[in-house]
Amino acid sequence: MRTIDDFSLPLEYTTPLLEPLGNIVRDWAEREVIPFRREYDEDWKDHRLILPAMDKLLGVYGLQRFLWPEDLGGWGMGKSNYFYVAVYRLVEEMARADSGMCVAIGVVLWPIVYITVEPHVNRRLCEEFAPMFCQTDRAVFSCMAMTEPQGGSDIENVELLKGSTIQTTAVKDGDEWVINGHKLWPTNTGGVADLMAVICTTNPGSDDPGDIAVIFVPADRPGVTQGEAYEKAGMAADKNGDIWFENVRVPLWYRAHGPGDDAKYYGEIVASGNMGTIAMAAGVMLNIYEKLGEYTSSRIYRGKPLKENDAVAGALSDLAATIEAVRMIGYQAARMLDRPELYGDRWSPEVVAKIRAHRYFAVDRCLEVADTAMNLMEACGADRELDVEKHWRDLKMLQLWLGGKQLCQMEVARWFYACETL
Repeated sequence: MRTIDDFSLPLEYTTPLLEPLGNIVRDWAEREVIPFRREYDEDWKDHRLILPAMDKLLGVYGLQRFLWPEDLGGWGMGKSNYFYVAVYRLVEEMARADSGMCVAIGVVLWPIVYITVEPHVNRRLCEEFAPMFCQTDRAVFSCMAMTEPQGGSDIENVELLKGSTIQTTAVKDGDEWVINGHKLWPTNTGGVADLMAVICTTNPGSDDPGDIAVIFVPADRPGVTQGEAYEKAGMAADKNGDIWFENVRVPLWYRAHGPGDDAKYYGEIVASGNMGTIAMAAGVMLNIYEKLGEYTSSRIYRGKPLKENDAVAGALSDLAATIEAVRMIGYQAARMLDRPELYGDRWSPEVVAKIRAHRYFAVDRCLEVADTAMNLMEACGADRELDVEKHWRDLKMLQLWLGGKQLCQMEVARWFYACETL
């Protein structure tokens, strides 16, 4: 049987840096995550087992320094022209081990994109917050506070709703913002977050994108309250909870960029989040391929390994073909983000719609792969010892966030078919 390294990579997109980076993360996953991932499911509330593994990759190995400028102690990847391809590779390796841990680690970087990636670097905020991440060997967690109780994922639908449903407010008071509101579901909350990027409105009910503000809030500011972590079906390493902001004060310059630009660059946050979701789907499928290969090679049916049965071989072939296709789609999505001079601005409606399309296609295929694997393994598919059922539970979350499949479909239809009311 071939290994996961025999699946295709678009070599013309990659750089010599990707192989050692990928190998470092794979070695970490093999040592720190895969042997314990079933135990992680029971550690969803306290993270006594999970946090040391995150400390190792983020703090000791330094992945949380990935985006920050080099002169501030970071790796300076925000200025490279293969940043998103590198992220794709790292996310795929992490998700192969545990997609919940992958989400938590990926979101450490995700909000920081707003202020560290060319051409929208905010040097003053880099200088303010880089020391939090670059001068420690412990994991430091970011979160992107978007979803709200009354509107769910409406906030992600910027092109149509233009921020008109945002209820978390930011009001100027002298040289400070005063923030009030309630957010649901941000990754790395439940008491974990150290730094929050909060989507606010400076004018409630306004449909002017200039009134959308992205404001960075340290979690230890007075008035910030993180609720307890939710207990979910899966993704135990991804802590989610409520955040309340009650008269939270931060300097005016903690805003990411300013009127118009905060909303514009939010498109890149959406596009990159969807690209990362494809990488997670591919990583999950790679591990299912490994697990299913082991199972169908060792189980005997009519005197031969199960994989030698015609019907089973056909299903296995479909799985391999799906991984080939999804992986190439995912790397292409990453390349589109890395090369705006070829494909258009990362935050443009065109790029957002296309990567939305790639994402929901990939995740749908991943769900099908997991279902097929569970069926081929019969009762053993639900056996926790074999890990496939863990992936099956975890990966449903990939379909639900960033507005779910429905918002993906709406934005795809809006761009490709010029739908005006979706």
